[in-house]
Amino acid sequence: MNTRLQDEIKQTRPFAGLEQEAYLSLGRTWAILDHSTAESLRVHEITPTQYNVLRILRGAGEDGLCRGEVMERMVARVPDATRLLDRMESAGLIMRERSREDRRFVTTRITEKGLQLLAELDEKVLELHRRQFAGLDEKALRLLIELLGAVRAST
Repeated sequence: MNTRLQDEIKQTRPFAGLEQEAYLSLGRTWAILDHSTAESLRVHEITPTQYNVLRILRGAGEDGLCRGEVMERMVARVPDATRLLDRMESAGLIMRERSREDRRFVTTRITEKGLQLLAELDEKVLELHRRQFAGLDEKALRLLIELLGAVRAST
C-alpha cells in the first residue's frame, strides 16, 4: 500500500517542487525506519547509533579503530562521538586503549560482551529490515539503492 506524503503530514498546499517532496519523503521515511529500529533495540538497551558503532568495530577486527575512523564510517554523523564511546565503554560493549608510542592515539575495540550482543541481534535486525522493506521486491530494492546512491553522489 502506497501512502502519499501530503496526506501523512496533512499538508494542504502542493510542494514547492518534486525535489522538495522527494527530500521530505526521504526524511519522513528515515524517521519511521529509525523509530522502529530504535524500538526493537531498546529492549537490549542500545540505540541505533550504538548498534552502528558495534557493527563497525566488529568489522575492524582485533586491530580496532581510532575514534575518527569509527565516526567516518558511521551511517549518520554524531555531534559528540567521545561521549557516545564513553557510554558504550561504561556499558562494557567497547574498550579503548591509549598507544604507548603516541599517547594522543586511542584505539577502540569491541569487547566480548559487544560481540555477544551483536550475535544476538544479527538475525533480529535482519528480520526487522525484511519487514520494513516487505513492500518492495528485489528489483525495486536494487533500484532504490541505486537511486539513493545517485542522490548521495550529487551532494
